[in-house]
Amino acid sequence: MASIRRALSPVPGDRTYGETCFVSSPLSKSPLSNQSYTPPARLMSSYFGSLDYAFYKVWTSVLGLLSQRSSRLSDSSKLKGRIWRRALLQFFVCFVVGAFIGLTPFVSLNLSPNIVSKRQAFSVEVFHPYENDHLFDDVSRNMTSTLNSSAFPDNSTSEPKLVYSEVKDEIAGNASVNPLLDQELRESKKLLIIVTPTEAHSFQAYYLNRLAHILKLVPPPLLWLVVEMDSQLIETADILRRTGVMYRHLVCKENSTEENDKSVHLRNVALTHIETHRLDGIVYFADDSNLYYLDVFEQMRQISRFGTWVVARLAENNRKVILQGPICNGSHVVGWHTDEMAKRSQRLYAEISGFAFNSTVLWDPKRWNRSTIEPIRHLDIVNGGFQVSTFIEQVVEDESQMEGFPVHCSRIMVWQFNAGNIAASV
Repeated sequence: MASIRRALSPVPGDRTYGETCFVSSPLSKSPLSNQSYTPPARLMSSYFGSLDYAFYKVWTSVLGLLSQRSSRLSDSSKLKGRIWRRALLQFFVCFVVGAFIGLTPFVSLNLSPNIVSKRQAFSVEVFHPYENDHLFDDVSRNMTSTLNSSAFPDNSTSEPKLVYSEVKDEIAGNASVNPLLDQELRESKKLLIIVTPTEAHSFQAYYLNRLAHILKLVPPPLLWLVVEMDSQLIETADILRRTGVMYRHLVCKENSTEENDKSVHLRNVALTHIETHRLDGIVYFADDSNLYYLDVFEQMRQISRFGTWVVARLAENNRKVILQGPICNGSHVVGWHTDEMAKRSQRLYAEISGFAFNSTVLWDPKRWNRSTIEPIRHLDIVNGGFQVSTFIEQVVEDESQMEGFPVHCSRIMVWQFNAGNIAASV
């Protein structure tokens, strides 16, 4: 027993961190001395250490996932912020550029002398199709005046001439291809001057409204000259205002008692108005008691100087139709329709509503080579059908200066009635 205690006694002076080291004695033969011995505290500490390591691994993995997700969210938010900043920057730049362009006046660019000389060699003008006759003279004049100017250096050789020749050839080709189109354009722009004498009677409103409805269907331009005796009647002025046709209400101050003299004076007032104001168009005497087809207004726009056509007149018994007007071969007048009551001494057999003429004959005699400068008027000293014939003889010399419409004068476009016949039939 004494040997065992001695073996378990601590070694003096040998201390490690405050712990006692036991040294086994060589005399001890205990079987426990050959086996490794692990204290219980160290086993518990190793067990809890492994749990701590596992918990640490799980925690670090969870933190890694959370940190990765948070990094992704931060990256997406940063990307969205960059997109918005870029969009705002672009909007601001565009706004500044637009405001600068809108507030800054346009300044002509300083082109090179060669480009300026080439482009300034021609002046751009708008030419109508019916002005092709003076087109080349205007172009050459514009070229000469521009090329001789000292504002630009003269370093262009033959290129303007080449361009001018190409333009000339192209315009000449277009003019030769479309002559009918040019002619239709000129005809459609001719002003029709319709002269209508009227007076107060029971059928005046009916006649004027009927004629106004016809004229309203005629393509413009059209001017309706309505002439009354002594003064403008309120009823007539009211009818004209409601027609929708461009008109002028004229008054004749001549005193006349006979019916034929009244119509002569009324027409002369209209002729004086046309001559005074130099109205350029086709003059036509349209009585309000007649019936007109629209074709007659379309045909008279083709008149160059004087045009005529056949008029059908209803006889007094309303049972016979009398034709009066030209006999045509194509558009050439070769004869006249006459009735048995017509006087053989009459020069031209035409009705007052069976012809129209160019208004420039009245105020431009040099253009038509008229031998006299006396004004063209209806003569009140002539009676019957001679009034129309003597008036036509002042406008043209003979049938060679007339045009028949339509071709061969083959269609009736005007019907002439007397107010007395219509009133009796009603």
